[in-house]
Amino acid sequence: MSGSREPAPPTFSADPGEDTGPVVTRPEAAPPPPFPLPPLFGKYSFEGIEVHDMGLQPYLYLHPVYAPHTEGRLAGRPFQKTRMHLVERLANCLMKGAKFTGKKSKALATVRRAFDELARKEPGKNPLQLLVDAVENAAPREEVTRLQFGGMSVPRAVDAAPARRLNVAIRNLAAGAIQGSHKSTKAIHTCLADEIRLAAKGDQTSYAVGRKEEVERVAQSAR
Repeated sequence: MSGSREPAPPTFSADPGEDTGPVVTRPEAAPPPPFPLPPLFGKYSFEGIEVHDMGLQPYLYLHPVYAPHTEGRLAGRPFQKTRMHLVERLANCLMKGAKFTGKKSKALATVRRAFDELARKEPGKNPLQLLVDAVENAAPREEVTRLQFGGMSVPRAVDAAPARRLNVAIRNLAAGAIQGSHKSTKAIHTCLADEIRLAAKGDQTSYAVGRKEEVERVAQSAR
């Protein structure tokens, strides 16, 4: 019959006690992968680096960076050294020598070559961890200052601040590498690698460790 509608199909309601089968849920999308940590110089990972000296831990800046070069953004600001990467601070101390004055890229290349040599001489060890261990072993805990009593100057032993301990350790590591290169025909990166390797072991033949022991011995006699 024209103009008439077809009857709707019958609907069946499920019995409340009847089992309709497991409920199918759509799986959730997988979370995006975490942002990969950039390795230092494209080779050495920042993961697993441990700082055993709790006094130096807040001042050792070891956050992952693509290039340890702040381009002077932290210069001229008080207490901003703690936000500068440890590798960059070592390169800056190398620039105090006459050969690297004003040559930041050359100093960073020297540190990179020293890390490559450390990786060959100490297989299975992260050169960045060796640098952290060397800084911890070369950081003096006591120093000597002079107090004026009338017209007399008396030496007194004082505890070194954590920030100064770190500054002295990095400076002595760089100074030991520069001094070692002047006394031999070795390249500067080889002398830096040897200095870091010996200081990481606490060897007395290291210039930085020797300076630390000397300063602490003088401070102990001035107590």
